Amino acid sequence: MATFSLSEVPENGGQAQYFREIWRYPLLEREEEQILAIRLRDQGDIDAAHQLVISHLRLVAKIAMKYRNYGLPVADLISEGSIGLMKAVRKFDPDRQFRLSTYAMWWIKAAIVEYILQSWSMVKMGTVASQKRLFFNLRRVKAHLNILDNGELSPEQALRLSEATKMPINDIIHMNQRLSVRDLSLNAPLSQAEGAGDLLEILVDEKPLPEASLGDHEEKELRSRILAKAIADLPDRQRHIFTARRLRDDRPTLKQLGAQYGITHERVRQIEAQAFKRVKEFITDRVSAGTGRKITEGVGLLLMSSA
Repeated sequence: MATFSLSEVPENGGQAQYFREIWRYPLLEREEEQILAIRLRDQGDIDAAHQLVISHLRLVAKIAMKYRNYGLPVADLISEGSIGLMKAVRKFDPDRQFRLSTYAMWWIKAAIVEYILQSWSMVKMGTVASQKRLFFNLRRVKAHLNILDNGELSPEQALRLSEATKMPINDIIHMNQRLSVRDLSLNAPLSQAEGAGDLLEILVDEKPLPEASLGDHEEKELRSRILAKAIADLPDRQRHIFTARRLRDDRPTLKQLGAQYGITHERVRQIEAQAFKRVKEFITDRVSAGTGRKITEGVGLLLMSSA
């Protein structure tokens, strides 16, 4: 009997030979399966694991063929499903008294589904269970509702699909767009003509010039140094209240800070306002009115945005 790698399924014509080979492996009886599974679990028997795997390769092929319409090579789907099968064999517990095929089918499906989701787009999609279900069910539901599987959805079609899938209309529209258009390589040729450039050559680089980027970076560093110096010159209580109220994401309330210092929340507000005024005056004094106006405004916006 021919041998082959479980992780390397032949492409195109070789698949027919692969299918013939895996169908020549006999299915295991329940007793045989139990004995092999126990040998693997208790003794780490690699030969037992191999027999369990090859006897279920036809199950992998059967499941993989159900996902062949997603534009990915069947060979890749079978390879990923085989990896899922091997994980299932390793984790299978013979004491639970159910068949390996019942347990393994979920691992096989999960491996294939994850591969499709990762391969469909460079932008991660389908990160929650509901999104994954929608990805794999939308085409089927569209066919059931006699909605053509191409182009944009009309508002009426999106509403019908939303009602049928119990998913928000925006999710329906977004997923339909993702299913309709695959990622395009930047090295894809613009035309079939000889010497035609690729897509990358016509893209506009919208990044700022290096000189501008360097200037912005230096300006941000200067803002940070000035602000840090201004805060460092505040008295301890003002500095703590100012930092807590203006520069932290999880800002405490006036009441919480008042309880911490044993003062009223109105007094905390006054201290915060005094600290803000001192910081602003410090920045204004340290930066010249000409070249520093932009820096002063930048720091001021930083403080105001966190108010």
